[in-house]
Amino acid sequence: MPFRAPVRDIGFILEKVVPLAPVAATERYAEATPELVRAVLSEAAKLCDEVLAPVRRAGDLYPARLENGVVRASPGFAEAYRAIADGGWIAVAAPAEHGGMGLPQTINMAINEMMSGACLALQLNPLLTQGQIEALAHHASDDIRALYLPRLISGDWSGTMNLTEPQAGSDVGALVTRAEDNGDGTFSVTGQKIFISWGDSDITENICHLVLARLPGAAAGTRGISLFLVPKYLPDSEGAPGAANRIKVVSLEHKMGLHGSPTCAMSFEGATGWLIGGAGKGMAAMFTMMNNARLGVAMEGIGVAEAACQAAVDFAAERRQMGPIIDHADVRRMLATMRAEVFAARSIALACAVAADMAGATGAADWQARVALLTPIAKSFGTQTGIAVADMAMQVHGGMGYVEETGVAQFFRDVRVTAIYEGTNGIQAMDLVGRKMADGGEAAFRLLEEVGATAEAARAVLPDLAEHVWSAAEKLREAVEFLGGQDMPDRFAGAVAFQRAFARVLGGYFHLRAALAEGGEGARTSLAAVYIRRLLPQCHGLLAEARESAAGLFALSAGDLAP
Repeated sequence: MPFRAPVRDIGFILEKVVPLAPVAATERYAEATPELVRAVLSEAAKLCDEVLAPVRRAGDLYPARLENGVVRASPGFAEAYRAIADGGWIAVAAPAEHGGMGLPQTINMAINEMMSGACLALQLNPLLTQGQIEALAHHASDDIRALYLPRLISGDWSGTMNLTEPQAGSDVGALVTRAEDNGDGTFSVTGQKIFISWGDSDITENICHLVLARLPGAAAGTRGISLFLVPKYLPDSEGAPGAANRIKVVSLEHKMGLHGSPTCAMSFEGATGWLIGGAGKGMAAMFTMMNNARLGVAMEGIGVAEAACQAAVDFAAERRQMGPIIDHADVRRMLATMRAEVFAARSIALACAVAADMAGATGAADWQARVALLTPIAKSFGTQTGIAVADMAMQVHGGMGYVEETGVAQFFRDVRVTAIYEGTNGIQAMDLVGRKMADGGEAAFRLLEEVGATAEAARAVLPDLAEHVWSAAEKLREAVEFLGGQDMPDRFAGAVAFQRAFARVLGGYFHLRAALAEGGEGARTSLAAVYIRRLLPQCHGLLAEARESAAGLFALSAGDLAP
């Protein structure tokens, strides 16, 4: 099925709803003029529509496979990946001194969204490489940066992250992979890792693994974890891939979706690696990559939601059951809901990206707090939107949605994991009500002041919609105050509901800004009304749930929950 990269909607948001202009006004990103941004997004859209989207189904029907210890990519993936690399799309936000474009992360994330909508299984590869580039740029030695960054940025080499072990998933501190100093600046890394996306393939010259491991005598828990760069092939004196490192792909996972993205179980058998970021500082270095990836995963969910929404609209316009089904009220309800949700999730994620760029360009504490607050919200809501919209697209297709030949079921199967990896959405919610509210809710209050001010300003133009947004923001502000007085178990019991309520309010805020931008009349105002009148009221029920303590949950014993 065809895919049309949503350049127009992204451009509108970055101009009118979540302006990129303050980012371009900084010295660091002065080259990100509106003309350049439009040109970059337009060229990326061509790549997505013409090169990536056509290989999506091949990745699903002909999965990556393990042959004689080497992972073979799905048909067409190598050529499509080469188009990504040769076009410089891995380099968009990478440091200019190592061959990158040095553009704002916001532009990179917008491109990642479009690539995800075109072919999520392939987009995962450059996304992980971009995260590794950022981690090495911040934490690696000058020699490591000089050797690895140009090759990662060019796309000749790719990167992965290796955290999870069979006994250590969300509890990273339980990992047992070990590293021993070889006395020559290198370390021997031994252990097993699982769920390694693109842990091996035949589409790049080398694969660079960032691996969490423990040095002898290291402290227990996350404090004793260090990070190591372990390449598949050891660079020779010229920096080219040389001897094979002692790394083995044990197996590939058989997954519900993302068949074109090989998910590997990896064995490191005294593999040679280099310490990144200092002994015992592995989590700090890895979180640089993970925070980048969490926003990237939000864009993955949004990209799939966009693709699924397009497929549903196209089908509804053509399918006839007592006339075109797009003219039936319930189908129109689903399509309008899908489009409204995608706009809200996209705006939240781009707001997070803009905050990250402003934090990086200015170093201002307020922007740093803003991006920290928005990251778990963007990740959870972006991925939930991907799942919900893909599910609704299947519903619009009726029985044909349940038939694999139409391809619409692939959207759901591919996107479902995004709520799980890079920190489950439940973990994101706990992070939001825990660490991200350790400031007493200050960052949340500042953001809600902006929401309230916009709603007040909108009363003269859109009084009904403005009142809904103002009321919801006020209820959310009260909930922030309430949660600040609760202990952690009680906060965690309502964390998911609170996180979703926060996203609901932000979605209403951005829809209201869109309606104001067109003067309160037009398609965007109508879409804002759908969201604000039909979806935003959900926040009140969610906030009621967020106030419920953990006691009611634990009144049911484990035995009570058993069959």
